[in-house]
Amino acid sequence: MGRIAGPMAWLETTSETFVARHDERDAEDAARVLAQLEHARPRLQRRLGGEIGELSVVLHPSGAQLDAAQPWLPLLRARTAPAARRYVVGTATAAELHVLAPRVLAQRASNVEGSLELLMLAPTALLAKRLLAPPRARRGRLRRAETTEAPWRLEGAAQFFSGQTRHVRPAVVLRIHERPGPSFPPGRRDALLLGGTVFDLLAREEGEEACVELARAPDPRRALERAFRGRPLRQTEHAWRSHLTRLARPGGATD
Repeated sequence: MGRIAGPMAWLETTSETFVARHDERDAEDAARVLAQLEHARPRLQRRLGGEIGELSVVLHPSGAQLDAAQPWLPLLRARTAPAARRYVVGTATAAELHVLAPRVLAQRASNVEGSLELLMLAPTALLAKRLLAPPRARRGRLRRAETTEAPWRLEGAAQFFSGQTRHVRPAVVLRIHERPGPSFPPGRRDALLLGGTVFDLLAREEGEEACVELARAPDPRRALERAFRGRPLRQTEHAWRSHLTRLARPGGATD
């Protein structure tokens, strides 16, 4: 990986596919983030389809700088359930992934098991979202997809295929004690945190290929019913709420 000086005191670190722009303090972490993305790229492209094209990764050295660069993120954070707000750490555009630098992600982690791992996988989750966004959304911000598509599906598929779902248990524990309780499928407020649990339940019942089909289907609600072999959504909701209860138990993390 090479490193060259960039504008506005940014440095650039390159890999085979990506270019990271970052603060000098984050040079080593930038190389690790690019290695994470290069490792995930062939698997995500194989499962989700789509082409990455030219894609930069901007590692922001503070939450304030991220919010200044992506001013709609504070609004998104405010509309997210409190248990999940610490995990609103980035976004994707057609040409860039914007995410907090790993050292800043580490500072945001809580002291419960899984929080740090969930945050450190944020770049891979953003790459998955970039691949999952419909072509019309790839020409602009993914927030367009988040408002016109089903947020639970976009966020949930990204969480599931990035591996974040394995680490979500502690945040689920917090969420199920908040009121009002989550709806099914999860609404905008719970999409980031609980969307992946729908895919996790589906993978357990029907396998990962069913998750791929749900992630790519044109009509999310109809696809959700078909994914569980056509059973009524009310029955799937009951199974999902039981799944959340299992996840919330000690030792109940997904595997």
